[in-house]
Amino acid sequence: MILPEGLSDYFEFDRTETVDGSTYIYLIEKNIHPEGFTGDHLLSKGFYDEVSVRDFPLRGKPCFLNVKRRKWLNTNTNKIVSRDWKLVAEGTKMTQEFAFFFEGLFGFHPNKL
Repeated sequence: MILPEGLSDYFEFDRTETVDGSTYIYLIEKNIHPEGFTGDHLLSKGFYDEVSVRDFPLRGKPCFLNVKRRKWLNTNTNKIVSRDWKLVAEGTKMTQEFAFFFEGLFGFHPNKL
């Protein structure tokens, strides 16, 4: 209820922490293969470095979303692949809040693609 709508389609809740009055919500990208690799064998290879995004305050206190994006090894090409968030943004109806989440996390606003 407090996270941007649609976020749970791609990320699962891991945990929360409160440090010095700030709330940190940890999210991990689900192990759902990205589109565009039908027929390829993808092997989960862990995560990229965690990214922290400042979100709307909770009860007047700072709130941060700490996000771990997944990566896979395409065993057909021996290359690392990940979900293309620009494609997700183009093909998904998002709330404005979720669009701003993308802008903060990945440096682009889906409506400006």
